[in-house]
Amino acid sequence: MQRIFDWSAKEAERTVTVADLRAARSLGKRYTQVTANTEEEAAAAEEAGIEMVVARARNVETVRRGSRRVFTTAALGFAEAVTSDEILRSAFKALTDGADAVITARGLSTVCALAAEDIPVMGHLGLVPRKSTWVGKLRAVGKTTDEAVQLYQRFRRLEDAGAFAVECEVIPAKVMSEIRRRTGLVTVSLGSGPDADALFLFTEDICGEAERLPRHAKAYGNLHELKKRVQEERVRALRAFRDDVCMRAFPGDREMSKISDMEFEAFVSALDAKGV
Repeated sequence: MQRIFDWSAKEAERTVTVADLRAARSLGKRYTQVTANTEEEAAAAEEAGIEMVVARARNVETVRRGSRRVFTTAALGFAEAVTSDEILRSAFKALTDGADAVITARGLSTVCALAAEDIPVMGHLGLVPRKSTWVGKLRAVGKTTDEAVQLYQRFRRLEDAGAFAVECEVIPAKVMSEIRRRTGLVTVSLGSGPDADALFLFTEDICGEAERLPRHAKAYGNLHELKKRVQEERVRALRAFRDDVCMRAFPGDREMSKISDMEFEAFVSALDAKGV
């Protein structure tokens, strides 16, 4: 655990720092990263020993209530911050809320602007789902020689722009491994093989919250089945309540407040006396 001052100038502890991530390769270390957007998800990540989480920028304050220690990267929303001033404002707000870094899939000019303020910036290369129209569909990026070379060049440009790290999504494992040898960027693999400084999966995929998993993901839990059972129990309880109301079985004696016969008779007499 490392002691630092965070971006709000408060003393803090972190599982890892930017310096630790940069040193990971030479030390033979590998970290884990998951998503967290609620207090409960952040607390679970910390308790499980996860070192890094990614949260939407607007959720950083909530995530920090769940964990004061995990390294938190704030994802800057495309629609929430559009102009250069808005992007910087959003980034600094996330940092002062408790983030340690920001991630953006915007262009290099945005990365340059953020890095110029000494903000730790993570880029996003390989398959960027919201930009998938450029590659025609959701697919691995870098499966041909030309595409792999172009991908490597993007890594170089991102590094030159000042990013310290990059999320590498659905890149062929051999290509990822070779690029990693040739870049100084901290690499975070999401479906890009094991040769990276951090391995990343979405919490909902790890916990099995959806019926269908992305090919690169692995479910270690089955929250989908639990949620299904919770919904079934919810419907059962609501139906039972309605049935009881229809059969005049609810409310019963346990659910009603009582008044003594003497007090009730006095109440009725009082009303009668007033001519009500």
